[in-house]
Amino acid sequence: MSAIQLAICLFLSSFLVIIILLFRKIFKHHLSSGWQYNLWFMLLIGLTLPFLPTALVDIGSPITWSENPNNLPSSPSNSTENFITEGEGDWVRDFSVSVSRIDLTFLNSVLNILWGSGVLVMLILTIHSWMNLQRIKKSINFIENQVVQTLFQNCKYRLRISKKVMLVESPLIKSPVTFGIFKIYIVLPRNAEIWLSRDELTYIFLHELHHFKYKDIATNHIVNLFQILYWYNPLIWVAFREMRLDREIACDSAVLKMLNHKHYSAYGNTILTFANKSFFENRFSTANHLVSSRKQLRNRIEKIANYSTESRLLKWKSIIIFVLLIGIVISQIPIVSAMSDREDRIHFDHPQTIEEDLSNYFHGYDASFVLYDLRKAQYLIYNKDKSMLRVSPNSTYKIYSALFALDSGVISTRDSLLKWDKEEHSFEEWNQNQNLYTAMKNSVTWYFQSLDQQMPKQTIQTYVDKIHYGNQDVSAGVKNYWLESSLKISPIEQVQTLKDFYTNQFDFNEQHIALIKDTIKLETKNNATIYGKTGTGTVNNKHVNGWFIGYVESQNNTFFFATNIKSDHHAKGSIAEDITKSILEDKVIY
Repeated sequence: MSAIQLAICLFLSSFLVIIILLFRKIFKHHLSSGWQYNLWFMLLIGLTLPFLPTALVDIGSPITWSENPNNLPSSPSNSTENFITEGEGDWVRDFSVSVSRIDLTFLNSVLNILWGSGVLVMLILTIHSWMNLQRIKKSINFIENQVVQTLFQNCKYRLRISKKVMLVESPLIKSPVTFGIFKIYIVLPRNAEIWLSRDELTYIFLHELHHFKYKDIATNHIVNLFQILYWYNPLIWVAFREMRLDREIACDSAVLKMLNHKHYSAYGNTILTFANKSFFENRFSTANHLVSSRKQLRNRIEKIANYSTESRLLKWKSIIIFVLLIGIVISQIPIVSAMSDREDRIHFDHPQTIEEDLSNYFHGYDASFVLYDLRKAQYLIYNKDKSMLRVSPNSTYKIYSALFALDSGVISTRDSLLKWDKEEHSFEEWNQNQNLYTAMKNSVTWYFQSLDQQMPKQTIQTYVDKIHYGNQDVSAGVKNYWLESSLKISPIEQVQTLKDFYTNQFDFNEQHIALIKDTIKLETKNNATIYGKTGTGTVNNKHVNGWFIGYVESQNNTFFFATNIKSDHHAKGSIAEDITKSILEDKVIY
């Protein structure tokens, strides 16, 4: 488990425990005992959120072939320029600025060892508890007393329980215990029928059968699982201790509801009978014990002494409070999704889509390829799953950075010159004045950063929203948002956005569109012209994200493409360009 995942689990579990404890305190006079116990099931649901598959908690907005939705932003990441890397393709020169990220590899390894060690210890304790139950199971004897068995069957009938439950006794226990998974055992101390009255046996049977009826044994297994996974959070230990108390109080109330008020004191005294005979409840046990710690026992006796029948008003107030808590738990889903830095994935379902295995072109890369035939309105996709995954656009975004700068008047079709500020860069072509043609050809990052910085951030946000660009998140700041940072886009969205740019679906100035098309024009042959832009994501001096996007224009048709490759250290835009060229040639597109 990574540091981020542990932090998410710690935050979410602590938040939910505190909320539920506050609910219990604030609404203690407005919650029935049963509904107070039910509050804890919201904790169990909440604790599953960090472990659910991405698709179930992902808040990325789904899209289809015919629409481009707004998307919720993801968290920005800080980046700084530290050096530049160069790549050469057949058509373009590919340069990238490396950004710095904190390397959590060592920390993740240490935390994994610590967390895993804790899980191992918890598993050992749980197994030890299970072995104790097995010892009890081996020692049990069927209770032959027909009077006791008849009394037990009558209690089952009153609770409308038809499934088989074994009533047995054991010399190894001092108070009643219920356990089992497929076969349920209610275990009494040996010879309990001798020193317990019929009424006392009835109280015990009703109590233990209520545990069975409400699936409390299964709940114990779930609680144990989460106690193992969240062992490092002391609030979870507090929560499950209180949950066990609320469960027993709810069970007591359910029994009292079936009894005449004259029996309330006798029921409480029956529980007290076992107070001195009981052992401290094992926190890792999956069994239900009639009594546990003295502190919890005192709370239960107080509740029994003050018990009153649940009113209809109390029931409705309890339901409303429970629904309110459900809303709070649901509200944590987008928070978990945002904090977890999970993969941001779109939904894509176009009726005219062909999936093709092109893996032979991408040896050593985690890659995807999307091709759109404008005339047929048909997609060809390799690795659809990765084609729906949003990643940083890097230098491919410069197409749109230029478009926004032209539209806002930062540069014009006649004058796109920006003067070099004399800051030395690693690549010589960057160390000079630039216009839109030279900046696009040599992928001059400082040029496009300067364009962005001359526009207010809100203006950039408005433009990004207008063209529905990926996740539309520029929160990392106008200098770095498209460099392995907050702005992300999938290969499918790259093709869709490029197609809309080509056909000017966004209603920009046609001269501006024509100028940018001219700056990304790469080559003409065989009556076809290819346009494109590479992009390389370099993190901590390692090339991790390579792009090549563009289109091939001929007299009869236009094909739009996006190639993305990822690896730990050698995924460059120039390599994506070479791979794309091979695919287009083999398909006789260019």
